[in-house]
Amino acid sequence: MKLRNVLIVVEDIKKSVDFYKELFGLQVIWDNDGNVIMTEGLVLQEKAIWEKFIDRAVIPKNHSSELYFEESDIEAFARKLENFHEEIQYVNRLMEHSWGQKVIRFYDLDGNLIEVGTPMKNLS
Repeated sequence: MKLRNVLIVVEDIKKSVDFYKELFGLQVIWDNDGNVIMTEGLVLQEKAIWEKFIDRAVIPKNHSSELYFEESDIEAFARKLENFHEEIQYVNRLMEHSWGQKVIRFYDLDGNLIEVGTPMKNLS
């Protein structure tokens, strides 16, 4: 068995595609009217479609999962976030853990939690 994708729910597909393109460099692989597959295995599903599939309401900012990205030049990424044209809501701004990894946590436009950290050398 192989994990193929991670799906997150979004309110506005176009705004979310632009968010992930501009900040993370992801590209659209497949677009099917409310369901978009991007590079790196990220799938965006429109909220109305998802709620119909599961017959339940979406709970934004539920803090039960996060998307994790690694970035060597995290200071440049932090500046990119600061200058982003949409307001970014932070969980924690750029910080350094006791083991030396620098991380930043924030929400995407729909309350999906994202962490960006410097590469973990011992795990690569």
